[in-house]
Amino acid sequence: KDRAPLVFYWIPWFGSAASYGQQPYEFFESCRQKYGDVFSFMLLGKIMTVYLGPKGHEFVFNAKLSDVSAEEAYKHLTTPVFGTGVIYDCPNSRLMEQKKFAKFALTTDSFKRYVPKIREEILNYFVTDESFKLKEKTHGVANVMKTQPEITIFTASRSLFGDEMRRIFDRSFAQLYSDLDKGFTPINFVFPNLPLPHYWRRDAAQKKISATYMKEIKSRRERGDIDPNRDLIDSLLIHSTYKDGVKMTDQEIANLLIGILMGGQHTSASTSAWFLLHLGEKPHLQDVIYQEVVELLKEKGGDLNDLTYEDLQKLPSVNNTIKETLRMHMPLHSIFRKVTNPLRIPETNYIVPKGHYVLVSPGYAHTSERYFDNPEDFDPTRWDTAAAKANSVSFNSSDEVDYGFGKVSKGVSSPYLPFSGGIHRCIGEQFAYVQLGTILTTFVYNLRWTIDGYKV
Repeated sequence: KDRAPLVFYWIPWFGSAASYGQQPYEFFESCRQKYGDVFSFMLLGKIMTVYLGPKGHEFVFNAKLSDVSAEEAYKHLTTPVFGTGVIYDCPNSRLMEQKKFAKFALTTDSFKRYVPKIREEILNYFVTDESFKLKEKTHGVANVMKTQPEITIFTASRSLFGDEMRRIFDRSFAQLYSDLDKGFTPINFVFPNLPLPHYWRRDAAQKKISATYMKEIKSRRERGDIDPNRDLIDSLLIHSTYKDGVKMTDQEIANLLIGILMGGQHTSASTSAWFLLHLGEKPHLQDVIYQEVVELLKEKGGDLNDLTYEDLQKLPSVNNTIKETLRMHMPLHSIFRKVTNPLRIPETNYIVPKGHYVLVSPGYAHTSERYFDNPEDFDPTRWDTAAAKANSVSFNSSDEVDYGFGKVSKGVSSPYLPFSGGIHRCIGEQFAYVQLGTILTTFVYNLRWTIDGYKV
C-alpha cells in the first residue's frame, strides 16, 4: 500500500528496459495515463520511482542530501570515464568545491575573451573541413553528426584550455573523446566493466587524455607559466585547495578537466546539431536571425568579427532558438538519484525504500502538451511571451541560493529545466549559451542550408 504502483513486466530483472530505452517520453506518458504522475518500473534489476512534472522536479532536485545521492547513482558509470577523486567519486562537499574552482574560469570577463576565439575556430573549420571548404566550394553536404562534435570540442578546448592545448586537439583527439562518450551507455550503467571492445577503448582514451593533461599541467608548473586570467587549466592550478587545506592532486585536476569538457561536449554537440536541423527544415528562421545580426552590426558599424559577448545578449532570436532546441531535445532524458533513507512522496501515501532509485525527467515536461502548446512544433517565438518567460528558470533568476559553488537559481518547480536544478544544477549554462550563440550566429552569417531528404 505504501509503494508507488509498479508497471507490469514479463521478463524478470530486465523489466521495462526495452519500452523505456526505446521511447522514454512515450513510455512515461503511457504510464502516467494508467497510474498518474507517480509510478515505478523495473529497469535491469533496479526499481525506479518516477515523479513526472514540476512537482516531481521539486521532489527530486530539492531532496535532502541525507535522503538521496547522485554519487551512489552515478559513480560506477562516471568514474571509469572521468577518473578517480572527482565529480561523483568523492563526497558531495568536495564536488561543490570543485564546481566552485571551475567557476573562476566561467566569468563574464572570461566569456568576453572566449567569443572571438570560438568564432575563429568555426571560421577556420569552414575553410579546412572537407564538408565545407568555403574558399573552394559554394555548396555541398555536411553531416551534423560529424561536424558538430568536432566544432564543439575544438571551440571548447580553444576557449577553456588555451591555444597550446588546442593545437593538440586534432581529429584523432576528438575521436578519443568520442570513445570516452561511448562509456555512457545503458550497458555501462549496469555493468561498469566488461571484457568488451568499447570498454577497452573507453579505458585507453581515458589514459591517453589524462596523460596529455598531466603533461600540460607539469609543463606549466615547471615554466611558472600560470596566468589566472588565461584559461580553465590555470584557474584550477591556482584555485584547487579545499576548505580543509587539502590540495587537489595534479591527477585529480586532469580528471576534473576531462569531466568538465565531457559535460559540455555531449550536450553542446547535440544541441547545435538539432538547431541546425530545425533551421534547415525552416529556412525562414535563418533569415530572421541573419537580419537580427545584420541590423546589430549595422548599428555598431562592423562585420561578424566585431560581434561581442555583450552583442550576443542583444539577439533575442538567437537565444530563443537555443532555448527552444533545449526544450525539444534536452540532452538527458532521465536524471536519477539513489535513495539512501526511506523517502515519503509528498501528497501521497507512497514511500520509496532505501536502495531504490528516484527518477525525474524535465525533458518529458518540456515536450508535454500539459505544459507547452503544440510541443512538437519547433517555434522559437514561443519564448517571446510573458507566460513562457515566467515558466523559464534561467541564470538571470532573482530567486537564488548558494550550495557552495556560487549562486544559482533556486526554483525547480518550473516545467522548463534544461540545465537540471538544485544542488547539482549545471554550472556551464552561461558558457553553453556563449558557445552555442557564437556557433549559431557564425553559421547563419556565412551559410544558408536545408536538410537533405526527410523531416526532423
